[in-house]
Amino acid sequence: MKVAFATQDQQRVDAHFGWAKHLAVYEVAADACSFVEDFAFGDNLAEDGDEDKLAPKLAAIHDVAIVYVAAIGGSAAARVVASGIHPVKVTGPEPIQEILQKLQAVLQGTPPPWLRKALLKGQAKRFDFDEEEVTQ
Repeated sequence: MKVAFATQDQQRVDAHFGWAKHLAVYEVAADACSFVEDFAFGDNLAEDGDEDKLAPKLAAIHDVAIVYVAAIGGSAAARVVASGIHPVKVTGPEPIQEILQKLQAVLQGTPPPWLRKALLKGQAKRFDFDEEEVTQ
């Protein structure tokens, strides 16, 4: 699954989603992770109520399952969730590599329901009719 990180320095999750200079995207699996792409955004990112600045960010991460942020506004969070992306707020600046390691450890065990749902992003829905019980 793809995971994005809102970052100013490309090393830590240390940015508000709307003000992030970078969104770093990684491909994450239980046994490996790899850097995919860094989306850089201009310097005119101050809080100004301009919702249009969110559109390029949402377009850039349209195929990610999770975005880690230091903070996110209510309307931006709603738009992120409506795009099928699960926002995760970190409590303080946290190194991206540490988050990746923790995420991989969770994936190797039994992920919580929200993470299992995120893992399915972009996959076609499957129905296993053999497991359904037929009653008459």
